[in-house]
Amino acid sequence: MIVPRFWSESVVEGRVKGRAVRIRRFGWSNDSEQAATAHAASRAEEALLRLQQGERVARREIKQSYGGGDGLPIREQIVDERDDVVITRNSYGARCLNTPDVLFVDMDFDASNSLVANVFGAASVIASISVLFALQFSPTAWFMALLLLPMGFLFAARFRAKKRAADSALPRLRAMCQRWLDQDPKRRLRLYRTPAGLRAVVMHQTFPPDSPAVRECFQGLGADPVYQRMCELQQCFRARVTAKPWRMGFTMRFRPRPGVWPIAATAMPIREQWVTAYEQQAREFAACHFLEELGSGHADFKVQRVVAWHDELCGALSGRPLA
Repeated sequence: MIVPRFWSESVVEGRVKGRAVRIRRFGWSNDSEQAATAHAASRAEEALLRLQQGERVARREIKQSYGGGDGLPIREQIVDERDDVVITRNSYGARCLNTPDVLFVDMDFDASNSLVANVFGAASVIASISVLFALQFSPTAWFMALLLLPMGFLFAARFRAKKRAADSALPRLRAMCQRWLDQDPKRRLRLYRTPAGLRAVVMHQTFPPDSPAVRECFQGLGADPVYQRMCELQQCFRARVTAKPWRMGFTMRFRPRPGVWPIAATAMPIREQWVTAYEQQAREFAACHFLEELGSGHADFKVQRVVAWHDELCGALSGRPLA
């Protein structure tokens, strides 16, 4: 797991088949900004050479929190550290726990944002506005309200149906966990309720993120494919430990945008103002709620230490509302 403290971007120019080209590459270091700059220049020169040798090479790298398919290190502000566990602030401002070997798995409900849902949402808003007009006893407004209000009721019914689907999904997800545990009596899981599903922590041992055992666990528990890819490329596991801003009704926009670290020194006061307000409100919410531990295996001592910190940061035992 690599979470660098220093980042830099270098630009090199050259010619390929008689045409001028420009290559941009990021560099990173835990030692100094100068070392990050040197690393960026080296990566840019290497990319230019490969391009000149006929390889297909991207001209620039996207500035993002972690590299996805490119496998760049995690590019987030380091907020806290304990041993080899690092807490970072992600691109929308929440804190995330990053660990090189304690296996976290989030299992989400299948909550799609379909076109039908968007249509019903728009219809309900329009219907509400129509009701306001109807209060003025306009015949046209009454007609619009009678036409559109049923769509609003359908939208409300859909939300109730989604809640019922979420409630029914919990036993299904728990059953997946139990099936995985039943394959080996040494296994042990700790389960949490999240706003979108369940979170599981494998308690009986630590794992290298690219090991076959991790892939088997991800498959057995139905882990998100994007998360699986990130774990393998970044050589770490992640868990969000504070609330998503929009879930707790926090309306102040995360600034400056984009939220990828680092930011300009001139923008730090704006960022710090946002962080102070966010953290104050986030103390009223929990990122997950502890449910139970399953399995007959013994908990690994290191995993227990990491989980204790995770539970403290998440408010997992606090009873506060999920967000």
